[in-house]
Amino acid sequence: MIRDARTVEQAIQRITGDGASIVAETAVSGGCISGGRRVDVSTGESYFVKSSASLPSPVFSSEAAGLEALRRAGGPRVPLVAAVWSGAGESFIIMEWIEQSARGRRFARDFGSQLAAMHRAKQAERFGFETDNYIGATPQPNGWMSSWHDFFRERRIGFQAELALERGVIDASLAQEIDRVLARLEELLPAPEYPSLLHGDLWGGNYLVDGSGAPVLIDPAVYFGHREADLAMTELFGGFPAQFYHAYREEWPLDRGYSERVPLYNLYHVLNHANMFGGSYVSSARSIVRRYR
Repeated sequence: MIRDARTVEQAIQRITGDGASIVAETAVSGGCISGGRRVDVSTGESYFVKSSASLPSPVFSSEAAGLEALRRAGGPRVPLVAAVWSGAGESFIIMEWIEQSARGRRFARDFGSQLAAMHRAKQAERFGFETDNYIGATPQPNGWMSSWHDFFRERRIGFQAELALERGVIDASLAQEIDRVLARLEELLPAPEYPSLLHGDLWGGNYLVDGSGAPVLIDPAVYFGHREADLAMTELFGGFPAQFYHAYREEWPLDRGYSERVPLYNLYHVLNHANMFGGSYVSSARSIVRRYR
């Protein structure tokens, strides 16, 4: 049950403009770090409510800002956000309820081409985002920078490595190896044509298939960066059909050598998972780093 159901109900009443009341709640997946409920109200509408009593209060407002940025970029569908609330006992975000179905015949092709179109939208001159946000439960600093290499070095891999060292997740030896790779970023990664809006956490668990069989992006960690970083994340855990990549490349071909760069982009996510979950992610990070020595 939602702990602060009355506050959720009041937020929904502000949305509907009447005395709508909650008539049913159903537990659904809310992701790895928060709880999710389908809430049906007396007016006949349904909403998705994601809530947490432990996450920092800005997490859901950051998510709402990210979803709005994705919407403005004109890529795949994203859920409409109805309300965000932060309180002492529980924080939550209320979104439209999206009925899900099986993938449509054109799902993979549409997903790939729509993502490429989103990446091609020129909306920023620098790398970063208007606010800091979160990737999972980990803070993600987004202060604007003019250099992609400096941004990825300082705001992404360097930030996660420092956090891991402070928490005792990695040792000083691995931290030094990471620093040596970061010093070579200019030769290891190309500079993009321009900053692209990225989903930022694009793995197979962060998209839905709506009732028409089309893709829907959820749970973003947005920023403006190199589009290759978004695509690399799709390869970390799988879940994206081959036609997705084919359609993306048809819309906007990738530079030569992309596949050799994928593990380096994903070092950011591997370090983040090491910071959140520990375990084998530390050895995975070490293997990636030693690949680029």
